[in-house]
Amino acid sequence: MAYVRTTSPFRVLGLCIMALAMLFVVPSLNAQALSTADFFASLSDGEVQQFQEWKAARRIFEAQLDQYWAAVDQKRLGRKKKRSQKVPFDSTDYVMSFPPTYQGPPLSGDLAAKYEKFLTAQRQSDPTQPKELATIPDYLVAAKSVYNFAPERVSEKEFKLRYATEAAALGLSKEQVVRVYALETGGVGTYDMQSGIHPTKKTGRAISSALGYAQLLDANSINELARSGPIFISRLTQKLRNPKNSPERTALLKHKLAVLKKMYANVKHQPFEWDVQQAYAKTREGMGIHTLNIDGDIGPMLQAMKLKTLRDTAEKQGRYSLSGAELELMNLAGPMTGLEMMQSPGTEAPTPNFFSRRAYYVNKMVIGLTGSQLQAELDRRMTYAISKPGSVEFAAAFDSISARGAER
Repeated sequence: MAYVRTTSPFRVLGLCIMALAMLFVVPSLNAQALSTADFFASLSDGEVQQFQEWKAARRIFEAQLDQYWAAVDQKRLGRKKKRSQKVPFDSTDYVMSFPPTYQGPPLSGDLAAKYEKFLTAQRQSDPTQPKELATIPDYLVAAKSVYNFAPERVSEKEFKLRYATEAAALGLSKEQVVRVYALETGGVGTYDMQSGIHPTKKTGRAISSALGYAQLLDANSINELARSGPIFISRLTQKLRNPKNSPERTALLKHKLAVLKKMYANVKHQPFEWDVQQAYAKTREGMGIHTLNIDGDIGPMLQAMKLKTLRDTAEKQGRYSLSGAELELMNLAGPMTGLEMMQSPGTEAPTPNFFSRRAYYVNKMVIGLTGSQLQAELDRRMTYAISKPGSVEFAAAFDSISARGAER
């Protein structure tokens, strides 16, 4: 008589779920179905029970989370409508609590590792999964293929000096610019730093398209070029006319000017709307434009102009003096949203009200804070990073510019 193993009800439940899942898997995803089978087959009876209890609790939690973020989105739409009608906000315009946290049973370390391995296999075999974010090599390829452009690299010291020159000409202060740099880069960042990738070790993974000292997103580059292209063209033309230029420098500036004009013409054909600019930034034409941030001549103009745009927005709203932390709050959350967090009731409102669901969880710094607490945290981090080598070098660049002006 053959030996028949007794199967627990929990394993039966797991195998039934596995079988049901396989019924709905199309042939092209058969590899994914096998991964599902392998996952369930790898579990002990106790792990099957633990996984099912955890999964049931997670479903309840995720439903609560969905409800919370739906309420946040609804409140945000309400504030947008009030803002267009110039109606002041009050505390009822915000969700005054933080997202729920998971309180159910956890997975054991071994089971969590097995499940993560299974999910990784699924992601790798699923062609519908989002691709990795573009990185600087991708942007450089786009710039070369579309515009025949390769940004000119200069030293960090020279880039900071040029940035300080542009910022001072735009009326930005040393305190504002250097403290934004300190926060955005930890005081050690390079002008070609991309968010999520260590500036010197080049380790890590990109978490956004943000580049440079002020960490401009790809859509910011499109937006600022569309807004201030004529100014950039004029400044580059002035550099071209410098009689001290060598023949090589003159030829390089002529090429940059032609490229800049072509890029500006391209963005001017797009409606000046943020959603449109976000979409255009993901095209090869838009990706090529993002490389302007790391060019030794254009990058400092573009990055400094972004900060000036924030300052101008604040002045239009009646705020004529911005600290470094206040400027960064606008840079981090968006101009109007940053201003909203600077005044009651936004100061008391939890930060989920001011960020998308994904952005809230990706940017660990904002989690669990109110508007005023976030500003204080920005200031604290700036104060810490202001003594780092990159911040010190940047401050020295501003001092050098001031000394030159005093000598004239």
